[in-house]
Amino acid sequence: MQKWRPLIVLSLAQFLMVLDQAVMNVAISQLVEDFDTTVTTIQGVITLYALVMATLMITGGKIGDIIGRRRAFVIGLVIYGAGSALTAASWSVPSLIFGWSILEGIGAALVLPALVALLAANYQGRDRITAFGVIGGVAGVGIAAGPIVGGFFTTNLSWRWVFVGEVLIACIIVLAARLIVDAKLVGRRPNLDIVGSVLSAVGLGLIVFGMLQASSWGWLTPKQSPIEPFGFALTPFVILAGGIVLWVFVRWQGHRVREGLDPLVRLELLQVPPLRSGLGCFLSQNLILLGIFFILPLYLQIVLGFDALETGIKMLPISIAMFITSSSGPLLAGRFGPKRVVQAGFSLLILAAFWMLQSIKPELDGVGFAMTLAVLGIAMGLIASQLGSVIQSSVGPEDRGEAGGLQYTAQQLGSAIGTALIGAVVISSLVAAFVSNISDESSIPAELTDAIEIEVAAGASFVAADAVEAWLIDAGVEDDDTDAIVVEYRDAQLNALKTGLLLAAILSVVSLAFTRSLPGRDETDAAAEREPAAT
Repeated sequence: MQKWRPLIVLSLAQFLMVLDQAVMNVAISQLVEDFDTTVTTIQGVITLYALVMATLMITGGKIGDIIGRRRAFVIGLVIYGAGSALTAASWSVPSLIFGWSILEGIGAALVLPALVALLAANYQGRDRITAFGVIGGVAGVGIAAGPIVGGFFTTNLSWRWVFVGEVLIACIIVLAARLIVDAKLVGRRPNLDIVGSVLSAVGLGLIVFGMLQASSWGWLTPKQSPIEPFGFALTPFVILAGGIVLWVFVRWQGHRVREGLDPLVRLELLQVPPLRSGLGCFLSQNLILLGIFFILPLYLQIVLGFDALETGIKMLPISIAMFITSSSGPLLAGRFGPKRVVQAGFSLLILAAFWMLQSIKPELDGVGFAMTLAVLGIAMGLIASQLGSVIQSSVGPEDRGEAGGLQYTAQQLGSAIGTALIGAVVISSLVAAFVSNISDESSIPAELTDAIEIEVAAGASFVAADAVEAWLIDAGVEDDDTDAIVVEYRDAQLNALKTGLLLAAILSVVSLAFTRSLPGRDETDAAAEREPAAT
């Protein structure tokens, strides 16, 4: 039992990180009400949290190499706890952003790369496969607990109490961190590439920010774009600027290596096929998962009117299935190999996404919807159970900090892009479908149709049909016209959500290409034999 104490501490930290995002997803409606804001704004807050982590994760991994992984782990938890305290006490959207999106994001960027490096340092051989399988299972527990805990507190007390609890959990982990054996420094202590850190953060940040703003600026055709270069929306130019900055970052890393200086990340690691494949799968998995997790609360809360607790209960099949499947990771890896397991996961994900398309209806099909979510959970559990061990086992001890940084960069970048991209597609589809529907509705006067199109285009947001009805009544619209418009809006909501799910299904098909270089069963067995079991 003693040898598993580090795993218990690290698992608790993993649980804390996963719980956080799950709580925010089910509390969207209450956050909108508490801060008198819009779904799009809260979407931005959630995306910024993932963005901060994504942009700083590589730097966080390098800091762990410099100051020690356990020290980085503890410092990150302290910052994270401070952010949780501020989030619990937040009084405005800016304070929420600073506490949750920024401080907690910075803390997580230090904690997570150190976590996987410490896990790999404390366990070897088949114990390592078991440890990473447990971590995957704990992620499933966090996803299971998040909607329920978040929903309970949001409905009966306040979502703020969840963050008070996070402060206490962070304190417990800090006190127990001494049970973890620190990862030994291999070779000399590296220096931090500050220029590279800035370039990577700016490049990644611009790309995700551009995607986030696409719903309001437009993808190509300008909507509310602050400027219109060459007659186009600003969105593609911001994304392109991010790509250029990342290209400069790559060139700068090469320059550092040629000068004998420490790069922020050794890009030659990306030439390791299992590592590269694992990173691609991580990015795809989180892009699809967070995109779907953005859609589901909108359907359950905004369209169907469930509260946060009811939403958490309805989403429980995902969580239970993911936990059970993730926990069986070591057994599955030993029998089939990571490659086959992950391929099976993405195949089931395709099935789940298309099945979910049929489940988005005006009235909830309880049994069918639950079965769909269970398949989604099984798919995600199969994928999550394999990738962490694959990535850490594909590099030597001296590279595990950087590999951990790359792992969580891919994971959080996928989360940020998933929320931004699928969120933007849903909002854009809602506007397009609604405008098209009311334009085709002959019973609605043309002048009223034109006025609604202008209003919708100006303030595009995914709001409840009751809110649209109230706005129409306040505007003095006739009852018959109001009823017709509300019906068209409800149809547009469902079509928009289905469009987002269709994109998730397509992305799942594409994701299968990333599995090609994952290790098979024979390669996994050989890797395990090369490392002695932990003592």
